[in-house]
Amino acid sequence: MISIEKQIGLVRENIARSAERVGRDPAAITLVAVTKRVEEVRLREAIAAGQGVFGENYLQEAVDKIALLPKVVWHFIGGIQSNKLKVIAEIFDVVETIDRLKIAFGLEKQLELLGKIMPVYLQVNIGREVQKSGVLPEQVDQLVIGVLQCPHLHLAGLMAMPPYNPDPEASRIYFCQMKELADGLVQRGVVAHPLGLSMGMSGDYEVAVEEGATVVRVGSALFGDRG
Repeated sequence: MISIEKQIGLVRENIARSAERVGRDPAAITLVAVTKRVEEVRLREAIAAGQGVFGENYLQEAVDKIALLPKVVWHFIGGIQSNKLKVIAEIFDVVETIDRLKIAFGLEKQLELLGKIMPVYLQVNIGREVQKSGVLPEQVDQLVIGVLQCPHLHLAGLMAMPPYNPDPEASRIYFCQMKELADGLVQRGVVAHPLGLSMGMSGDYEVAVEEGATVVRVGSALFGDRG
C-alpha cells in the first residue's frame, strides 16, 4: 500500500515546481484531497501528514466521514440535488458545484437559516459534454449575477473538469479557456474581485497550475486507485 504521507509530499512538490515554472507562488494553490471511496484510516493518515482540505463527491460518504474525523475543511465536489441542500449547507465549508440558479438560491435559503456564509464555485461545462453537469461558458455571466444577489454565498471562483484524456497536455486548452472566462468577468465589471479557479485532477493538475489553477482536486495520486 502506498505511503500517503509520501504521496502528499510528492504532489505538493509537483505543484510547487509547476507554479515556479510560470512565476506563481505555490502557497497560493490549495490542494484538495478527494476522499471518494477512501477508508477512514487512510484519511486519518492524510490528516496526520498535514493535509487539511478534503473534497467529497458523495453526500452520504461525507456525512459518515465528517462525523468521525478531526476538524478539517470540507469541499463538496459532487452533483447537487435540491433535497440535499440542507445537509450540504450544514456540514460543508465550501461548495464547488453550483451550476444553476435554482441550486444557488436553494443553498442561500439554507445558509440564511444557519446564519452561515459559504464560499462557492460555479461549475462550468467547459468541454460542452452532454453527460456532464455545469453551466455553459456563454451562460456564466447570468449565473454569476444571480449568485451575487445571495448574501450568504461568497463567489470564490469557477470550477471545471475538462474532457477526459490520458494526455495532460490535452487539458491545457480548456484550462486556458477557464482562465480567460474568469479574467473576462473581472474585466467586464461583472465581478469586483479576481476569481479563483478550481481545475486539475490527478492526471493533469500540474498543467492546471501552469494555467492559473488556485485549487486542484487530487484523489488517486494521493490515495491510489480506489476502483
